Amino acid sequence: MSEDKAQQQGQETRETRQTKEAWFTLSGDVNSDMVHRMFDAVSMMTEDGIETAHVLVQSNGGYVSDGLCLYNFLANSPIKFVMYNGGAVASIAVILYLSGSERYCSETARFMVHKSHATASPGSRPDALNIIVEGLRADDARTESILRKCIELTPEQWAIHQYSDLHLNSRDAKTAGLVNDIRDFRPPKGGMLRNI
Repeated sequence: MSEDKAQQQGQETRETRQTKEAWFTLSGDVNSDMVHRMFDAVSMMTEDGIETAHVLVQSNGGYVSDGLCLYNFLANSPIKFVMYNGGAVASIAVILYLSGSERYCSETARFMVHKSHATASPGSRPDALNIIVEGLRADDARTESILRKCIELTPEQWAIHQYSDLHLNSRDAKTAGLVNDIRDFRPPKGGMLRNI
């Protein structure tokens, strides 16, 4: 093979690789609107032939069921998701973040996980309160199973999580396996960058 042809094929390979990788930002509450936006975005990624999507997540959480839906949808998508935390990923957004097959965070990023909570209407009857409690327990069981599958917390950290907010800085997150490494989200110059 001539040197010119080898260089041309190398250039075509790099161009092909660039067209199959893209960078995205995702921010806001984890809710039905975010689910809809992600469904549309993944549909667009599939149509565009994107194989790897780098996603910077910024969210303080939201609804458990919407976060679980996104986790299951993204983790089983044909697209490889690489998640980043450049600031804060908290509550159910941590479950969404765990859908990434690779995960990174900035040095100054933080994570927070806690048990589910709800506010009952004033004057709620005992049977209504019982329904709320059972729903919270079911949500906690679902999210904790994902946490235990994906990360390794110390017994002390699990004890904090049991009754309070557990905050993890970038070093804590790396030790727990929540992130692969401490690395900033850096889209390449000229790369495709879209907000979801």
